[in-house]
Parts: sequence; C-alpha cells; structure tokens
Amino acid sequence: MNIQDLVRDNIKALQPYASARDEYKEDSSSMVFLDANENPFNNGVNRYPDPQQTCIKDILSKQKGVSKQNILLGNGSDEVLDLIFRAFCEPNKDNIITLPPTYDMYEVLANVNAVEVVKVNLSKSFQPKVNDIIRAANSFSKILFLCSPNNPTGNSFKTEDVEKLITEFKGIVVIDEAYIDFSKQKSWLNRLAEFPNLIITQTFSKAYGMAGIRLGICYASNEIISILNKIKPPYNVNGLTQQKALERLSEPQEVTKEITNILNQRKCIITQLNKISWVETIYPTDANFVLVKVDNAAKRYTELLKKGIVVRNRTNQQGCKMCLRFTIGSQIENEKLMNALKTL
Repeated sequence: MNIQDLVRDNIKALQPYASARDEYKEDSSSMVFLDANENPFNNGVNRYPDPQQTCIKDILSKQKGVSKQNILLGNGSDEVLDLIFRAFCEPNKDNIITLPPTYDMYEVLANVNAVEVVKVNLSKSFQPKVNDIIRAANSFSKILFLCSPNNPTGNSFKTEDVEKLITEFKGIVVIDEAYIDFSKQKSWLNRLAEFPNLIITQTFSKAYGMAGIRLGICYASNEIISILNKIKPPYNVNGLTQQKALERLSEPQEVTKEITNILNQRKCIITQLNKISWVETIYPTDANFVLVKVDNAAKRYTELLKKGIVVRNRTNQQGCKMCLRFTIGSQIENEKLMNALKTL
C-alpha cells in the first residue's frame, strides 16, 4: 500500500509552518532567546512549549517500546482524530466507515470535515461484521474506525477479525485504544510495524487519570506521523499539560495500582448488578465501565439522578436499547451506586 496515494493533494503540497522552537533545537540551557517575540519576564509559562513534546515522547518510547518517530501527541485524542480526517479525507468526496454502536466523535468529526459516514452495524454480540465492512468500502473509503475496547459496549474485537480488516481494507485503519489498559487483550502497538496503514490512538484521560489536561497519543508509521506533523498546530500541547504528563509518567507503579483497583471494583460492581432484579443483561467488558440492559432505561436513569447519581443512558444508540452505562468509580462512589440501585 502506498500511503501517499491516500493523502489529499493539498496536504502533499503544503509547506508546514516552522515555529521559532522548530528552527532552533540545540541545547537551550545557556542561550538567550530573542527569536519568538515572547515576553522575557519569567513566570513559568512565558516561553512557548516544546512543539514536539520531546520529553514526553522519550518516556513513552521507552515504556511502550515504540520509536519516538512513531509518536504524535495532540490536544486530546479528538485533535488527533481531526488531524487524520484533514490529512486523508477530501471534503464532499471521500467517506469513512464506522461500526455503531461506537464513539460518537467519529461521526461528529466527519460532519465537521464534510465527509460521508458509511455505517456497518456491529453484530448482536458487538463484533465487527468483517465481510459486510469489506463490501461496504469503495474507492472513496479512506478511514475505517475500530474502537477496541469499544465505547459504549466495553468489549474488545476479535484479533483475527481486526487483522483481516487491516489487511484487506484499502485505506487507513484507526484502532482507538482509549481503554486498552483495562483489557486482557494486548495492544496492537506490538504489531504496528507490520501494517503501514495502521494508526493506533490512546489517551491520558482514562488509565492515567488525566482527562483534565487533554492529551491524546497517536502511534503510526514514520510516514503517517510526518504527514500529521505537517498540519498540526505548532504549539498544540501547552506547557502545563506537558509538565503534568511528565509527572504522571514518572510514577508508572501508581498508575498500575489504580488500574488494578478499578478492575477489582469492576468485578464487585458486576457481582452486585447480578443481584438486581430489573437488570436484564450485563455485557462483557474490557473497559472501566459496564454496559447494562435494564427494564426501563429512562425510568432508572431518572431515579438514579434524583438520588444524586449520574450514569449514561445509551438507549438511543444502535443495539443499545434500554441500556445504561456505569463508569467504575471509587469504592465509596460505587457503594453509593449499589445502595441506590437496591432501593429502586
């Protein structure tokens, strides 16, 4: 596959903006910087941040076993996804393929970028219908989005199905691994080098517990990362975000401890949900949430709201009729949830 054949012509011809910090990349400890029109009075944030977030990529590279040249960081995963749209999808011409029920932002970003959305619903067990997906694709199908573990269902896609889709789909395959740290399945990062059309997105919002700093991660081939770097804003990840991310990356044992705690709490929640009479189905989950089919989703949602508990009503999503989604909270929060459920 020639990735350049998938790139928009205007992106190929684009000359990226060269920021002052891009032009000078040597040791800066003893330098006087008069090149970027910054305020010279030091208050901790008066200088522009590193446009390539080098220190974060250094640590991620070591922890994930991926070269720095295969990493791009964004202002949340949503910016990363938007960059992918703008690099590969010609407005009012190309299309993407999504697998409902799935993350709503794929369709939102498609609409923002004037890109058609082709939907191939997941099976009743929330697995991709591989042959239907391949048949639905045409010469204008540029991106296939696979959310695994999937949101809102929580399950992971079968490895053999994903591999077949990456191999046979003639465009870019994006695997959204926002919840991969809660799954028993291995990340597709281990096989990134095998597939030139594969993009993997992850985030600091879930397992790292840093939703407030808005930091998303993109892993892909050198070629794809170079294309995305051409169009990303020069200082898309601010200095405070970079600082907090570095602090969090320096304590991997604490992150692992929190993941273990969430998984233990998830197990407890599922055990308790099995005892609730009006809970009809508890779907398998590899994420930090549980999708549950109930007798009346709107009624139960409202009842919980009156008790001060906010969950997510997913009943209007494809295949999720009468379903609520419960995020796994702290032990105290989960106990409040279960106590409330038992009174309904």
